[in-house]
Amino acid sequence: MPESKVRKTAATKKKPSTTSVEKSRRIKAPTSRRWVPPAFITVGLLGVMWLIVFYIAGSQIPFMVALGNWNVLIGMGGMAAAFGIATLWK
Repeated sequence: MPESKVRKTAATKKKPSTTSVEKSRRIKAPTSRRWVPPAFITVGLLGVMWLIVFYIAGSQIPFMVALGNWNVLIGMGGMAAAFGIATLWK
């Protein structure tokens, strides 16, 4: 009659732990995010101000006349970037 398989002991089941080289490769998240609120408020307000200036005096500013309706995309892009920056806040 054939013999049954021998079970592995706890020592042989143990997986090798991560080496110090692998631990040093991990990227640590920045600890301070104090720059986020001023950055997203500034970028958001710049986007809103761009749209306000475009709608009020856009026909009198030469570079805004040249951009045409792209000014709307620039203003909305600034506001969208502000929301993107706001997601970094903890």
